[in-house]
Amino acid sequence: MTVDPTTLPYRPCAGIMLLNRDGLVFVGQRVDTTAEAWQMPQGGIDKGEDALTAAIREVGEETGIAAELIRLIAQAQDEHLYDLPHDLIGKLWKGKYRGQRQTWFLMRFIGTDDDVNIMTEHQEFREWRWVEPELVPELIVPFKQDLYHRILTEFRPLIGPAA
Repeated sequence: MTVDPTTLPYRPCAGIMLLNRDGLVFVGQRVDTTAEAWQMPQGGIDKGEDALTAAIREVGEETGIAAELIRLIAQAQDEHLYDLPHDLIGKLWKGKYRGQRQTWFLMRFIGTDDDVNIMTEHQEFREWRWVEPELVPELIVPFKQDLYHRILTEFRPLIGPAA
């Protein structure tokens, strides 16, 4: 049976552009793919949870960074949507969603690299690094590149080294 993607909802999600003191962006390479694709921390918003709480939780779950080591800089003005490629619809998220509607946050990491530990209980990344903001859209899977360009454009005036 083929599912019509337009009948499926978008999964609510929080995304985080996490800057270090030098204005570089955290990216991780997912453990569940062999693709040479890197992404910023992101994840689903649990029932009864607001987007900011989810974002802080996701940073901890994916990077091991404690909540007290991140500072909120900004929240995106609007939600950002993306659709899954047709070959992934029905395979991800138990087939319940056509893509994600994401609330993005720009945050500053005030710790050191020693405070990052991707070997978390539910490890999502096999590697991580800090990259120049302009490179981030080029590192993600192709179907999320437009989304990453939009986020970078919105946050660009606020990105830079810590004051």
